[in-house]
Amino acid sequence: MSDSPAIEQTVFVIDDDEAVRDSLGMLLRTAGLQVQLFKSARAFLKRFSRECSGCLILDIRMPVMSGLDLQDELYKRRCRIPIVFLTGHGDIPMAVRALKKGAFDFIEKPHDGQRLVLATCHALRADAEQRYGMSASLHSPPDLAERLALLSVREREVLAHILKGRQTRAIAEELCVSVKTVEFHRSRIREKLHVGSLAELFRLFMTNGVQGLRRDEYPPVVASEEE
Repeated sequence: MSDSPAIEQTVFVIDDDEAVRDSLGMLLRTAGLQVQLFKSARAFLKRFSRECSGCLILDIRMPVMSGLDLQDELYKRRCRIPIVFLTGHGDIPMAVRALKKGAFDFIEKPHDGQRLVLATCHALRADAEQRYGMSASLHSPPDLAERLALLSVREREVLAHILKGRQTRAIAEELCVSVKTVEFHRSRIREKLHVGSLAELFRLFMTNGVQGLRRDEYPPVVASEEE
């Protein structure tokens, strides 16, 4: 069940935790993907070449050479293979920095299997497009300003906190609302901004040169909702 193009591609999984490594390998192979497992970034670099087509599933925190260090090393080698980072809750600011350096996506631990497989398939497709000029028939989303105009005042407040890297519970406490309410607003934000993940949300704003939102930067509200 792979969305990846019909070319020879490999998913390189790099994680120092053997149990996590094996679990990821089994998940991805069950999805019909070709996988290679590595216990460290250095072990991966010894076997990897720029000609390898595929993507990386990379733990952000590893001893000796971290996931971010490996990303920097690949950049120095002019290798643009897509990287999907696995991160803990406290690693989100680091993951955002990784996105700014070109990471394809990041997934929070404990990861959802379906979400990870989908992100991997998208990364493989992106690699194929980059290497072989294979293009996906995607519709261009509306302009960012138009999408932001669809958000309610409360949704914009939640969005501003999300862009600062704050977690759902912290946002709920700051806004004096329930966690369930924040989760609802997060869902509506993703829907209105046409993003499927937190990584896509950050990438949307970084691509448009926006790091956060101030109230005076909000466009006029054209659709209101109950808070």
